[in-house]
Amino acid sequence: MDMHQTGRRAVASALTAVGLCIGAGAATAQQTAPASAAAQPATNPVAPGAMQALKDMGAHLQSLSRFQVTTELTGERVLADGQKLQHTATASMDVVRPNKLRARMVSPRSERELVFDGKSVTLFTPAQKYYSTVELVDTLGGLTSRLQEKFGVEVPLSDLFVWGTPAAPIDKIQSAMNAGQDFVGADLCDHYAFRQGNYDWQIWITTGSKPLPRKVVITNRADEARPQSVSLISWNLKPTFKDSIFAFTPPKGTSRVEIVPVKTK
Repeated sequence: MDMHQTGRRAVASALTAVGLCIGAGAATAQQTAPASAAAQPATNPVAPGAMQALKDMGAHLQSLSRFQVTTELTGERVLADGQKLQHTATASMDVVRPNKLRARMVSPRSERELVFDGKSVTLFTPAQKYYSTVELVDTLGGLTSRLQEKFGVEVPLSDLFVWGTPAAPIDKIQSAMNAGQDFVGADLCDHYAFRQGNYDWQIWITTGSKPLPRKVVITNRADEARPQSVSLISWNLKPTFKDSIFAFTPPKGTSRVEIVPVKTK
């Protein structure tokens, strides 16, 4: 057996299995999701104002045609004895709607890049010097769902491309409340808390007519240790990048491998 070929397949499988997810807390809100609404009246656990805030934020997100966004994630892993260990990761994305994206995900254990030009998507691991390219013609929202379904690859902050569209999981939210206001950095934000399935989630949205998410906290209630992830989100709405960054050129010394689709049951 060709060991070089076997090694390349292993990296391709790792690209698929680990994907480009920056941590458990980076999972999309429709998969992970929303914070406790215990303070809401039992007769109406879903506050209309909190739901409207999500809709307004989604509409504004969909109106952004060109932007840069970065996130810093702190997540928790629970050991068998209940002890918690924190981990950190970062992600940055250059975006042009409706169908261009360049993302870079970095953690102490790995570095991943994703490049999408509207016609094909490339996954690249700089340390291993391997990349995979597949044809994929779709919008950014379609990209995130198809990568997840076919290859098990999660795009960081993928909810940014879902909120404000019919795919937003508004109807799956079981409780919602307005938790007041707080600062995230220098930005005054409205703080909302939601419950959805086994997850509670909180979101801090900038006040005013241009609402943007600045912080997201997700709590896993299915685990009695209640592990959390905290994502801080920063925005640049006047980026200076050129569209040439969405064309992937393999660096010298890299090799192309085939990405392995997720096996369906």
